[in-house]
Amino acid sequence: MALTYSAGSLVTARGREWVVLPESEPDLLVLRPLGGSDDDIAAVFPAFETVKGAEFAPPEPGDLGDQRAAGLLRTALRVGFRSGAGPFRSLAGIAVEPRAYQLVPLLMALRQKTVRMLISDDVGIGKTVEAGLIASELLAQGEATGLAVLCSPALAEQWQQELRSKFGIDAELVLSSTVSRLERGLDLGQSLFDKYPQVIVSTDFIKSTRHRDDFVRHCPDLVIVDEAHTCVTSDDSKVSTQNQLRYELLRRVAEDAERHLLLVTATPHSGKESAFRNLLGLVKPDLAQVDLDSEKGRKLLAQHFVARKRADVRQYLTKENGLADDSLAERTAFPSDRYFKDETYKLSPEYRALLDDAIAYASERVEEADGQGRREARIAWWSAIALLRSMVSSPRAAAQTLRTRSAAAVAASAEEADRLGAPLTSDSADSDALEGMDVAPGAETEENAGSRLAELAERAQALEGPAQDLKLKALIKHLKALLADGYNPIVFCRYIPTAEYLAEQLGNDPETKKRGPLGARTVVKAVTGTLSPQQRIDRIEELAAEAGEDTAARRVLIATDCLSEGVNLQHHFDAVLHYDLAWNPTRHDQREGRVDRYGQKRDEVRVITLYGDDNGIDGKVLEVLIKKHRQIKKDLGISVSVPDEMSTGVTDAIVEWLLLRGRQGQQETLFESDSFQQSFADLEQDWNSAADREKASRSRFAQRSIHPEEVAREVASVREALGGAGEIDTFVRESLNALGAVLRDSDDGFAAQVRGTPMGLQDALAPVVGAETVERDRPIPFRSSPAVGRGEAALVRTDPVVGALASHVLNAALDTQADGARPARRCGVVTTDAVTTRTTLLLVRYRFHLTLPSRNGEKQVVAEDARLLAFEGAPRNAVWLPRERAVELLEAQATENTAAASGERTMTRILDQLGEVTPHLESYGDELAAELDASHRRVRTASGEIVRGLSVTAQKPADILGTYVYLPATASVPAGVSA
Repeated sequence: MALTYSAGSLVTARGREWVVLPESEPDLLVLRPLGGSDDDIAAVFPAFETVKGAEFAPPEPGDLGDQRAAGLLRTALRVGFRSGAGPFRSLAGIAVEPRAYQLVPLLMALRQKTVRMLISDDVGIGKTVEAGLIASELLAQGEATGLAVLCSPALAEQWQQELRSKFGIDAELVLSSTVSRLERGLDLGQSLFDKYPQVIVSTDFIKSTRHRDDFVRHCPDLVIVDEAHTCVTSDDSKVSTQNQLRYELLRRVAEDAERHLLLVTATPHSGKESAFRNLLGLVKPDLAQVDLDSEKGRKLLAQHFVARKRADVRQYLTKENGLADDSLAERTAFPSDRYFKDETYKLSPEYRALLDDAIAYASERVEEADGQGRREARIAWWSAIALLRSMVSSPRAAAQTLRTRSAAAVAASAEEADRLGAPLTSDSADSDALEGMDVAPGAETEENAGSRLAELAERAQALEGPAQDLKLKALIKHLKALLADGYNPIVFCRYIPTAEYLAEQLGNDPETKKRGPLGARTVVKAVTGTLSPQQRIDRIEELAAEAGEDTAARRVLIATDCLSEGVNLQHHFDAVLHYDLAWNPTRHDQREGRVDRYGQKRDEVRVITLYGDDNGIDGKVLEVLIKKHRQIKKDLGISVSVPDEMSTGVTDAIVEWLLLRGRQGQQETLFESDSFQQSFADLEQDWNSAADREKASRSRFAQRSIHPEEVAREVASVREALGGAGEIDTFVRESLNALGAVLRDSDDGFAAQVRGTPMGLQDALAPVVGAETVERDRPIPFRSSPAVGRGEAALVRTDPVVGALASHVLNAALDTQADGARPARRCGVVTTDAVTTRTTLLLVRYRFHLTLPSRNGEKQVVAEDARLLAFEGAPRNAVWLPRERAVELLEAQATENTAAASGERTMTRILDQLGEVTPHLESYGDELAAELDASHRRVRTASGEIVRGLSVTAQKPADILGTYVYLPATASVPAGVSA
């Protein structure tokens, strides 16, 4: 007859020890490896496999470690925890160390029965991590059973990678390119969203009526919407069909009051109050109409809305936040500022003549079409804008535009011409469909213009190269200056032909042995919309790898706006050069935000804007739109979107002036024209109003529902259970030193070469850092910042390299027969002046049974915790010390040598009497269980339903993992203390 094992008990099977989980049955044991994660859970049939009850073996008194042994074993144990007992169920198992301020949205979410949040932190603060924390926690607690992320198709693969690598959430991509393959695997009548509970979905794919209804019917109970501002409409502006479809999709998703919904956007207003209200209405219908100027309205909004600037979180949990001291202070290294420089260039005489002839042609076409009807006028208008924008972009873009038929030429109506022509020639701030928008637009609208346009195209093509293209010549000059100062810049262009042209002109060609103007050690690559999202990321990694670790090597990335949103480039690049001006300044801010964000090592990000002062367009756009946008951001500390229709009105006025008034007019002529003055006045009024609203909202709606003291309390609790950054730094340095690694300090941490360490550690590190790195003894950089690039390790417990090291140290400590150095040991005897009487330190592992109620039913969990307990004297007469004193013993230094034989005799006596402390250990376990119960209830204070039925009990007996005796440096044990 098979033995029955209770949940939480230890068993031995398959050559290792396991914890029995609550899901077990008498004939089927569900087991998690001791110290392992949920990913390692296995099912065992006792009838077919040998399963034995396991008692944790006591330490061996002869296997003594030095003064570091206790601290290293404790940290190695805690790093290995993947099922913590605290109220944040997911934090122990995720592969990212959240900043303290990133816990605020999570705390807000856990106080809601159904989570409805609008996360609107500034660009680069980490909204993806904040949303991921909430999602992983809801899934871990059983509050959610599935997840859908709605995002732009260009960002889908990045979301997939973030969720998989940081949160262990494996989500399927549902895109127009993948849906056919996924649907082939469905059963008859089965929905895609039933088969795949965790998905990342293209918003533009799923919004169509054909797919929308199925998604809404089978939608998961947790939905994250990225760039949510693109999915709402304002009440007082023309709304595109695409926006209407997105809004209808979200409205129907939000209708289910039981569905968790996280809306993520850095620009919740987008310049329109009504759009902001509609966004709030998706979160909670009451918020669409509530008076946000009233205290009641603000309190209601504060429960669901978080919006912080970098200045709010750059230094957090300090005395300035209302805390008693700075012991938990966290400083986040954002770049302190962007250094802006506007650089000009002039057209060569040949380019000047070409542009004049192109303007003359476009002007003739627009005037001629005005008399032919509204459809013809709109087609000619978009053709003219396409021609002008490509002309000032590059000779290659101009040539391709001149040879390509206008997309608007096939339009059957003026409205259709606008719909076809606008996306390729404007830069809408609200467009989340950047795919395909970087192709060169066409200018040809009629058959009989072919020869004239062909002649212009040939002239444009002949201007390639820095001799005639003075814009390119200016770019080379400014890139050389950036590279000389140690910067690695991104050059942003509007069109694919321009990006390819620049890469060709600037790069080195090994085949022809052509050397580019930026030097042999500068690697140049282009990323455009011709590549898939994953290919873009691969191309960037290729660029970084090709440049290598050589400090003299430089990287230059040429990119179109396919990289201006969502993709994080701060680890490889630290400067932005705008080669082509965007006609909506929000696009500039998005470009710059790719490098100016958390994790950027440069304190100052450089931004150079290149513009032509004699092409009739650039200087006006820079003066009217871009400089004003910068000033508003400087004044407020955040970006405020310019309303699209206002921006378009101004640029239309500039083009109209250029085409119809002729180039002979001076700048004042433009500024004094009626159409420009009206457009500029409308822009000023709307933009200033948007800025005022944003400024007011940031003060009125500042996150006040979670006080920093509450965050500090939970951060302290998490650090006590899982360890802090300082502990990890000490652990990694001391462990690697003891194991024979070669360490060299750097400005932001250190680098380690591990070829001389035991083979067991090398084998553990090879899958994480790469076998070639280990075999060739390449340095592994360890950084103090959690935001690290590929090939670097962060000094945090969740980093895979730290995890591999901790696993090796722990396993070596438990196995007295392990080969090579063993930094951590389960026993130690240290003679020190840190104690005045014999003191024993115990490292104890506790297991807890948690009953976690949720709206989907109760969830039974077994979790682990490690604690230090210390007592003076003999075990039978133990005088127990406060927690703080036990932790302090880890820092005790040996002041005298302890003879091995004497140390072994002392340890044997202590171990023989340890049974005397069992009652205290069990009582302490009950205290910890009560503390954990209170912590779970505190985090979920807002809803009684969430905590009803919650319970935490300690599994007995606890495991004594390590025993360490500290002897006073004075020769003998004080009188009255028995040995």
